[in-house]
Amino acid sequence: MNKNNPICEMLNIKYPIFQGGMAWIADCHLASAVSNAGGLGLIAAMNSDGENLRKQIREAKKLTNKPFGVNLMLMSPYIEEAVDVVCEEKVPIVTTGAGNPAPFMEKLKNAGVKVIPVVASVTLAKMVEKMGASAVIAEGCESGGHVGETTTMALVPQVVDAINIPVIAAGGIADGRGMAASFMLGAKGIQMGTAFLVSKECTVHKNYKEKILKAKDRDTIVTGKTLGHPVRSIKNSFSRDFYTKEIDGHTTKDELENMGKGSLYRAAIEGDIKTGSCMCGQICGMVKEEETCKEIIDKIVLKADTLLKR
Repeated sequence: MNKNNPICEMLNIKYPIFQGGMAWIADCHLASAVSNAGGLGLIAAMNSDGENLRKQIREAKKLTNKPFGVNLMLMSPYIEEAVDVVCEEKVPIVTTGAGNPAPFMEKLKNAGVKVIPVVASVTLAKMVEKMGASAVIAEGCESGGHVGETTTMALVPQVVDAINIPVIAAGGIADGRGMAASFMLGAKGIQMGTAFLVSKECTVHKNYKEKILKAKDRDTIVTGKTLGHPVRSIKNSFSRDFYTKEIDGHTTKDELENMGKGSLYRAAIEGDIKTGSCMCGQICGMVKEEETCKEIIDKIVLKADTLLKR
C-alpha cells in the first residue's frame, strides 16, 4: 500500500490514511493512536488558545514517535497563536479548513511545515496549489461536520485532473472498498472521520459513540445552509428543531447562530445527544463496532489491497 505512494513518502507514514481533524473529538489520544497504527493522526486546534494546543501537541509527542499533524480552523479567533505554536513545536504537517490559508502559508512553509488544505471545489484546489500547498484533501458533502455541495465521487476526479499535487479523498469513506474506489478516482490517500470517531482510543462521550453505532443510512441531516456554513449531523431533537426553524422564515440568522453555539461540545463532551449536535458522515450506517485504530486501519488496508490487485 505504501510502496512509491507520494503521500507516504512525503509525510513519512506507513499508510496514506488521514484521521479527520474533528473539533472536541480529535485530541492527542486519538491522533497518537492513528499515527502509531501507521496513519496520520491529527489534533484539532479548533477554537482553543495557543497554550491548550501546545499541551495537546506535547502530550501526543509522549504517546507516539510517529509523525502527526494539527488541523487548523482558520476562522478561529486564536488562529495566529495556533500557527505560532505549530511552528515553535515543529509540527511537521497541518491541514486547514474553514477559511483561506494564504495569510499563514509563508510562515508555515518557512518553518518546514507541510500544509494540506481541505477543499470543496476545483477553484479552491487550484488556488491553494499556487500558494504552495503540499497536497489537498478533496472533501465531498457525504462527510460529517461542515460540508460543501459536491459529492466525493464527482469532486475527487475533477480536482485530480485540475492540479499537479497529490489529492487525498474524504467524505463517505469507511472501509477498504471506499479506499480502493478513491484510488481509482485518482486520489493518493484517504481521510476518515466518522470511522475513527467510534474507535476505542477516541475519548468522545460514550453516548455520542453509541448514537453513531446505532445509526442507519438515512439518519443524518444537513442544517445551516441559510447561514452559509452547512453542517451534517445525526437526526435528533436539536437538528430537527434547527432545521424546522431554519426553513420557517421566522427565525433570524442571529438566533440560529446562537442556537448552534456549544452544540457540538454538549454532544461530544457532555454526552447530551438530544440537544447536542452529533456530527458524523453519511457512512455512519456502515460503522457497527468499536475497534482500535490499528484494527480499523489494518482491515481497510487489507481489503483495499485485495481489491486493487484484482
